[in-house]
Amino acid sequence: MLEFATTERKLAQNELIVSKTNLKGHITYINDVFSDISDFRLKDVLNKPHSMIRHENMPRCVFQLLWERLQSGREIFAYVVNVTKDNDYYWVFAHVTPSRNAKGEITSYHSNRRAPSQKAIEKISALYDILLREEKSHSNRKAGQKAGYAKLQEILKEKGVDYDEFILSL
Repeated sequence: MLEFATTERKLAQNELIVSKTNLKGHITYINDVFSDISDFRLKDVLNKPHSMIRHENMPRCVFQLLWERLQSGREIFAYVVNVTKDNDYYWVFAHVTPSRNAKGEITSYHSNRRAPSQKAIEKISALYDILLREEKSHSNRKAGQKAGYAKLQEILKEKGVDYDEFILSL
């Protein structure tokens, strides 16, 4: 199971974190809920990579899947653990979508994040622990990410579900 050395912060059930990024994943907008839970203000994060809030216990291979989906024009749902300005952490259930212009071209990305259930966090933590161990067993970060991605696909195949079915079943 994942271990954390800092304090967990929790979103209220009625709160919604919103952020927007450009095509490179650099932050262009955050709402007040994002600021309240993370202690980052827009001036702290504007034009910086959204990955700056990725917690070390968040497998890189999940973000590989996220970017593959988004760049192909598809939405994705994912459980994500983020880090705050003070190194506390918080879990979210994220829905990330490409935003399009009138011609249908992807111009940016939009993410809405809600509070996940404790049951979902427990289940996804067990999976992320496996994926992180796989990623960390390689000395090269890119090789670790690739191996974690392969491990994720292997686990999904063993369960007989695709990624979306698995995530939405939690």
